[in-house]
Amino acid sequence: MTAALTTAQLTQEHRPTLDQALEAIRTRAYWSPHPEHPKAYGGEGQSGRPSLSVAEGQAAFEALRGRRIELDQPGTDGWTGSEVSPFGVEMGMEYPHPDLDVLLPAMRAGMPAWREAGPETRAMVCLEILARIGARSHEFAQAVMHTSGQAYMMAFQAGGPHAQDRGLEAVAYAFAEQTRTPGAADWSKPQGKRDPLRLRKTFTAVPRGIALLIGCNTFPTWNGYPGLFASLATGNPVLVKPHPQAVLPLALTVQVAREVLTEAGFSPDLVALAAERPDEGIAKVLAVRPEIRVIDYTGSTAFGDWLETHARQAQVFTEKAGVNTVVIDSTDDYQGMLANLAFSLSLYSGQMCTTPQNLLIPRGGITTDAGPKTYDEVVADLAAAVDGLLGDDARASALLGAIVGPRVQERLEAAPGLGAVALASRTVTHPDFPGATVRTPLMVKADGARKFWEGADADAPYLSECFGPVSFAVAVDSTQDAVALLRRTTRDKGAMTVGAYTSSPEAERLIEEACLEECAQLSLNLTGGVYVNQTAAFSDFHGSGGNPSANATLCDGAFVAGRFRMIEVRRPAE
Repeated sequence: MTAALTTAQLTQEHRPTLDQALEAIRTRAYWSPHPEHPKAYGGEGQSGRPSLSVAEGQAAFEALRGRRIELDQPGTDGWTGSEVSPFGVEMGMEYPHPDLDVLLPAMRAGMPAWREAGPETRAMVCLEILARIGARSHEFAQAVMHTSGQAYMMAFQAGGPHAQDRGLEAVAYAFAEQTRTPGAADWSKPQGKRDPLRLRKTFTAVPRGIALLIGCNTFPTWNGYPGLFASLATGNPVLVKPHPQAVLPLALTVQVAREVLTEAGFSPDLVALAAERPDEGIAKVLAVRPEIRVIDYTGSTAFGDWLETHARQAQVFTEKAGVNTVVIDSTDDYQGMLANLAFSLSLYSGQMCTTPQNLLIPRGGITTDAGPKTYDEVVADLAAAVDGLLGDDARASALLGAIVGPRVQERLEAAPGLGAVALASRTVTHPDFPGATVRTPLMVKADGARKFWEGADADAPYLSECFGPVSFAVAVDSTQDAVALLRRTTRDKGAMTVGAYTSSPEAERLIEEACLEECAQLSLNLTGGVYVNQTAAFSDFHGSGGNPSANATLCDGAFVAGRFRMIEVRRPAE
């Protein structure tokens, strides 16, 4: 196979970007090569690489509707597709359905050449894939929007540049871990008066085998790219199994990856798609096949636990569910706190694994720069802040997006039965998509007295995740009790994020100590334009891997190191 893309060409273009990414993960400073402003795209763009404008991206998406997404991968035994846009737009795409007994051997056949290419070449190919995806960010934004229900700006940023950042971050960690050991070494052991013992040793990063990426509905690219690129950069073929309602963004990703691999002289079957028929449950079948040696999963706790228990032949990385908590002890910026929390509760209708759920507020009230506030005043003021933020339907739609599926809506409809409603949910009419289901957040008051949650059989609704636009204003006896409840929910159910507001050094110490001991990522006193449910690639760790919400972190060395093994060959030195 003649390569249209040589390693030298790829290295000349992408090695500076990799070097900057390596520096960024070392320093944890802000950096991104992917512009997050929509107007940065169109024409030549900042990198000189042609990119799609907003209008061109929408046109590209429209051209895909009602069509088969051709991937030319082996083992296609039919076509399938069942996506329904949360915005009411007809989709109609179909995707190749795989015969696994044909596809998996074809994927394995490409491994030797990909392994022998080495960490740097693999990294350069991955960066070319990301660059081509980046040039089509507005097309991918449409795909993410109409499968996840994210509003366009969020679909563009989170599904485009921010997802690409996470993919690049994974490549940087993969490169760093694989090159920590030299490729070769001369070994000499002195033997006194005798000649020394001499060996020539070579060290090769050897991939584990085929990696299975099980995609999620809400953030198909943002959550999918870390595992995809971590596995590919460490030499593993990747089989992408998207969520049945969010196939398009990952199918387009697979299409780009296969194109680049072919042009670089490698087998395109190193990346393939496994779209499933309705109710087929192909993920369970794939997860226990002996060819599958790495699994990345984002989704429900039940299936994540099943994977960790049953997929014993694979290295399993899971991001599941948790009970995200905010402790409100006191604040020096009451209005800033309310505005920040209102935005955090509203963004994407609370359909983020990092959205706060439990707001723990002392029943005796809190101290603020605006004077003392009772529990009822804090709750009422926060409800008013949400109402003010979402009062205009057009603005609300741009922030809320659409409800992603019926289960979220069912939880929202049932929430008023869980307690006194402090903030009622209302229906919003989307100005551009009248078929979209758009709802504002709902907040329920709850009693956080110890007698309701100390026992092992406590069944208070706030002790479990209620995914979607539902939060609980939990009255607690004291900040100490709030910290104890935080510990309980994080230890038992997990937490992707923890937030806290306090002007007390002692309270801050208690909260920080609890998060360190329970392994939860903490955000303190956020009152400006940074929110507890947002993380920045190259700097912030998403999840900790240390509590039940996730067994891995996006990204760190542990996230990539288990995807390969260093194999040594020793020979007598000549």
